[in-house]
Amino acid sequence: MNSAEQAVKNALAAVATARALRQRDADERRKTFQRIQLASQKPLYTPRGVQLRLDLTEQASSHSQKPS
Repeated sequence: MNSAEQAVKNALAAVATARALRQRDADERRKTFQRIQLASQKPLYTPRGVQLRLDLTEQASSHSQKPS
């Protein structure tokens, strides 16, 4: 193997290493932004307290009268 072939081999190895590092960084960045997006997302439905109806018709007034 002459020096030109060795230089090409070294260059291809350097390119492969750089590509692997870029891919790893891109994966980490994607995971980080997914976590940020999930953390900042508002829940679709937030249940609140239940409000009961207060019936002020005849039934309610008949209970307030004293029995004789």
